[in-house]
Amino acid sequence: MGERIAFKEMAAFRPVTPGYALMPFRFARLPGRQEVLLTNEVGEFAFVADADLRALVAGTLDRGAPAYDELASRHFLAEGNPGAVTRMLAAKYRTRKSALRGGPALHLFVTSLRCDHSCAYCQVSRQSPDKSRYDMSPATARAAVDRMFEVASPALTVEFQGGEPLLAFDRIRQVTDLVLERNQAEKRDVSFVVTSTLHQLDAGMLAFFRQHGFKLSTSLDGPAWLHDANRPTPGRDGHARTLAGIALAREWLGDAQVAALTTLTRRSLDHPEAIVDHYVENSFRSVFLRPLSPYGFAVRAERRIGYGTADFLAFYRRAFAHILRLNREGTRIDEAYAAILLTHILSPFPTGYVDLRSPAGAGLGVLVYNYDGSVYASDEGRMLAEMGDTTFRLGSVHQPWQELAGSDAMATILGAGVAEALPGCADCAFLPYCGADPVHALATQGDPVGHRPTSAHCAKHTGIFQMLFDYLADGDPGTMRTFLSWVTHQDRDSLAGGAC
Repeated sequence: MGERIAFKEMAAFRPVTPGYALMPFRFARLPGRQEVLLTNEVGEFAFVADADLRALVAGTLDRGAPAYDELASRHFLAEGNPGAVTRMLAAKYRTRKSALRGGPALHLFVTSLRCDHSCAYCQVSRQSPDKSRYDMSPATARAAVDRMFEVASPALTVEFQGGEPLLAFDRIRQVTDLVLERNQAEKRDVSFVVTSTLHQLDAGMLAFFRQHGFKLSTSLDGPAWLHDANRPTPGRDGHARTLAGIALAREWLGDAQVAALTTLTRRSLDHPEAIVDHYVENSFRSVFLRPLSPYGFAVRAERRIGYGTADFLAFYRRAFAHILRLNREGTRIDEAYAAILLTHILSPFPTGYVDLRSPAGAGLGVLVYNYDGSVYASDEGRMLAEMGDTTFRLGSVHQPWQELAGSDAMATILGAGVAEALPGCADCAFLPYCGADPVHALATQGDPVGHRPTSAHCAKHTGIFQMLFDYLADGDPGTMRTFLSWVTHQDRDSLAGGAC
């Protein structure tokens, strides 16, 4: 398997002595560490000596051994009848999978494909004044709102994307008014997000956003020289205009309502500290270090702006070490993706992040209403359709949710989106914290199930998990305080993975 770690799954409920039975778990030998990582079905983990692991499996682990009490408390073994432990694990498992209740909670409205940027990594935007061709119509907007309320989820996040959604602000206003009017009877917990360059912001928009508690998300790729190279605008002043939009949004809405993420190109990878420092200098407490997506213009420009997974992980480790250094020195900032993963590792609860779930978040956690009336299972599915592959198109906004949920596209997701049933995932120690991504697998490997040994998605996440568990095994008190602060004080529900 090359540089991949080999994982093995242990037999469930196998009594090995009259004293204890093994509960389901997986294990991994992390590079450079003597301890072995054990994880169970509900995400509890432990580091044990190799001799203790062998004794545990053989049924000879002494009750007086230091590892025994830890493994019992974390449900890797059960003394006597395992029924009580099984019921406890089942309750925890239901909690971890509770995001499935009610159906999709995140609803993306693509109000326009029009945009004034020419980003090399863009997936779908168009530089065009043609509103009739690239903007969502009022009828499509009304039908999309109807579909959203057919879903049973008690909490609904309405996210406006593009292109540049502010170029179709009338449609944002219409959808918001329709949602709020409908919700007088529905009584759902509704929140609103706009993903935008922020270049078109004006006082009227901001007054509307403040009135309805909107959050704004934008793209900031780093210092001006890097941002403007990645995200060209006609006036070559994109960075300055983005910072001006951020400042204006903060003035009207408050700092907590404005977020940003960076998309990494090849030129970004030599400058992890500069990118992180730029976020600190601009008063952000979080930076999302996002690699390129394998969709749209990014595929065409891969030779010019692309890089391998090993290069990304080298960048990520440097950036992460710098972020931890800043926190030790008193500057609070997190890496948003690591904070999501650490929440999966250190907390018994699911996150609102739909791109890393099992069953897959596509279609089950998110729906996308495209400007042309098509409904997709995810934003990545929409991007794939722009490249000519409509596998993940559920149907039209004029079809009821029951039909969309029963579509061939949803069947594909259900067949390839349960990581516990996928080869290479089923026996992976990181499975409780990871998820299936059939859209990425189809885009990069030609099959929604994919092949883990050659999967960039798998290699990236394996590398990040190895890094995080390395820090957790070291147990440095300062690092642990930082990790726990990220897990307990951050709200990630609006991070759908999209960028303007």
